[in-house]
Amino acid sequence: MAEIVVEPIEKYALNKKKRGKTLFSKIGVVGCGKEGQSIARIAAWHGMEVVFIELSLDKIESALHGIGKELDYRIENWGLTTSEKKAILSRIKGTMDYKDLADCDFVIEAIRSDEATGERSIDVRKQVFRSIEAVVERDTIIATNATTIVISELASELVYRDRCVSLHFFVTSPEARIIEVVKGLYTSEGAYQKVCTFVKLINRDVIPVEESAGLVSVRLYVTLLNEACEALMEGIATLEDIDKTMKIGLGMRYGPFHTADIIGLNKVVKWMDNLFEEFGESKYKPSPLIKRMVRAKRLGIPTGEGFYKYDPDGRIINR
Repeated sequence: MAEIVVEPIEKYALNKKKRGKTLFSKIGVVGCGKEGQSIARIAAWHGMEVVFIELSLDKIESALHGIGKELDYRIENWGLTTSEKKAILSRIKGTMDYKDLADCDFVIEAIRSDEATGERSIDVRKQVFRSIEAVVERDTIIATNATTIVISELASELVYRDRCVSLHFFVTSPEARIIEVVKGLYTSEGAYQKVCTFVKLINRDVIPVEESAGLVSVRLYVTLLNEACEALMEGIATLEDIDKTMKIGLGMRYGPFHTADIIGLNKVVKWMDNLFEEFGESKYKPSPLIKRMVRAKRLGIPTGEGFYKYDPDGRIINR
C-alpha cells in the first residue's frame, strides 16, 4: 500500500504573504468630476477596485451620486440589474487622503479645470503627480487624462519619470470603445504596454498617439467647432441644422454645438487657449461666440444652458 503523504493545509492558504496580486486589481483616480466618474465607473464595471481622491466629503458624495445616477440610466436603458449596480458601487471608494492610493497598480489624474483656479492647470497637475509619487510603489503607473498638456512636462519633476503615460477617455461618449494612449519622452516601453493592457481589460481599443498637445480628437474637434461658429455667425444655417448636417450627413453621434455643451464650454475654451499657445495657429483661437457665452456663464449642460437649453436630466429643451 502506498504511503499517504500528508501536507499542512497552511502551505496553501491564501494569506496576504502568499497571495499573488493581479495586475490592475486596484486603480486610483485623482479628481472625480465628469471624467473621473466615467473612469471609476468603467473600471469598477470590469471588476477592478477603485479609490478616488476628492477635496471634500461633499464632493465625494456628489461623485458617488453621479456614478449611481449614470448606472440608474443603464438599468433603465441597457439592461443592467440593480444587483449589478450594487456590486459596481461596492468596488468604488472615495477619500481625501492620498495615502489610500498606496496599494494601487495604476493612478489616473483627472482633476477638473475649475480646481485650478488661481494657478496654471499644469502647476496643479504637477503637484498632483508629486503627491501620487510620494505614496505609491515604484512600479505603480501614473497617468493623466489631460488632452492639451504634454505628459513629458507633467512627469519632468518626478523621481521615476519612466512610469508616466497619458491617456484620454471620451467624456462625450463614455461608451466609446477607443482610448488615445500617449507614450511620453520618458515613458518606458514596459509602462506603455501595461497601460495598453489596461485599455484592453476595460474592453477598449488603443489609439496610439505621438506626444502632441490636443492628441487627435481635440485638435480636430475644436477646429470643427470654430468653423461651425463661423457658419452660424454668417447666417449660413441655423444652429440646429448645422448640428443635424454633421449628425445625419457625416455620421457624428452629436453635432459640434451639442458636443460642446456636453463637454462644457469653459473646458473647450481652455483646450483652445492651450492649443493656441502651443501652436500659435489662429484656427485654435476660441471663436468670439464661444467666449461671449462663457462670460455669460452659459457653459452647456453643467449650467442648464449653452448653445441649447437643458432640463435637469441633461435633455435638450426644444425651443
